[in-house]
Amino acid sequence: QVQLVESGGGLVQPGGSLRLSCAASGIIFRVYDMGWYRQAPGQQRELVASITSGGSTNYADSVKARFTISRDNAKKTVYLQMNSLKTEDTAVYYCNADRAQRYWGQGTQVTVTV
Repeated sequence: QVQLVESGGGLVQPGGSLRLSCAASGIIFRVYDMGWYRQAPGQQRELVASITSGGSTNYADSVKARFTISRDNAKKTVYLQMNSLKTEDTAVYYCNADRAQRYWGQGTQVTVTV
């Protein structure tokens, strides 16, 4: 019923860019806070960026000035624009929808390597 479908992950060189998309269905998208999380091997899952239903954004210190989160309520989609990518950004990235319940996407691999 509820689905978060991610796309846009892949392989990129350091300094490059990627744009992740997460299309939601089965929820009233406009009332949900949305977020992007990531998990690298041997590390905890961490919040990368979030955007509230009202449009307020928050970023992890490690990605400030490089990543931008945005949402399009008409398309029920949240985006993560990632610029100036570093090898340390390599991780599985997960889309999250948060209101009374929390929903997760399947995860998409981002690999930054020479």
